[in-house]
Amino acid sequence: QFNDTTDKTIFEKAASCRSEFVLMAKGVTAKRASVNKEIKTGEIEIIVSDLRILAKAQTPPFEITNETKVNEELRLKYRYLDLRRQPLQQNLIMRHKIAKAAREYFYANDFTEIETPMMMKSTPEGARDYLIPSRVHNGKFYALPQSPQIYKQLLMVAGMDRYIQLARCFRDEDLRADRQPEFTQIDMEMSFVEQQDVIKIVEGLLVDAFKAAGVEIKPPFIQMPWQEAMDRYGSDKPDTRFGLELFDIGDIILESNFEIVKNTLQNGGIVRGIRIPGGAKYSRKDIDDITKLAVSFGAKALANIIYNEDGTAK
Repeated sequence: QFNDTTDKTIFEKAASCRSEFVLMAKGVTAKRASVNKEIKTGEIEIIVSDLRILAKAQTPPFEITNETKVNEELRLKYRYLDLRRQPLQQNLIMRHKIAKAAREYFYANDFTEIETPMMMKSTPEGARDYLIPSRVHNGKFYALPQSPQIYKQLLMVAGMDRYIQLARCFRDEDLRADRQPEFTQIDMEMSFVEQQDVIKIVEGLLVDAFKAAGVEIKPPFIQMPWQEAMDRYGSDKPDTRFGLELFDIGDIILESNFEIVKNTLQNGGIVRGIRIPGGAKYSRKDIDDITKLAVSFGAKALANIIYNEDGTAK
């Protein structure tokens, strides 16, 4: 605190201070007249009797606060400043906690952590490899691993029957929201196991990893056969919260006069429908818009049946 009792030279020095200056203040700690619970020192203040400016600093290009509206391009340019913000630091700390929990879980379950080589033979898979020219072997190239499965298979054959690695993977793909050139995956391999053994180990890993992130989840998880997932959701990785499940309506169609769709069934096809609660209120335009959306995702067409409260349909 600086007030009318503060020495004039100290007051003037304080007035010259700017954001990011490094200061040393000496004085008496006292209770704040007006408490500010938003900051850690919100209940106390220092009545300054001596002030030193240890280092001056340029004003940063943006204010370093937890909530910021600064565009991402500027924040990435000054990444070292952006990383001082609490949300980003918490992201790094959470990743550290999850990696630590994963390692401790695998160690407790008799896995051996083994690093596999980064420079390896090219193994074209779903993406292009990043290549490294060899200085020693003129005209030859190493590749960075898309994933380390080649070497982990060697380890299995060699008798390391429980292998684990937090493996760095490199894939020369076009960027998307969920893709980037390099990423880390938890890579594991086990010998002489059944499907349920793998599921049990992964369940335990997820429980511990989410716990490290502050979320409690309870096993056993729901297990859904692939065919059931496709029949109910049309996807092998469904979001079960979605609610609008698919229903086989072939028997209804066969009893109808809907000849085009009946031909599909008679030729071995399937007909499924989605029940939309409250969908009877949709206008013709709403249904046309939904039809266009379905066609844009590969459907030939979209039929609709509206059931009214009195049981009639159209």
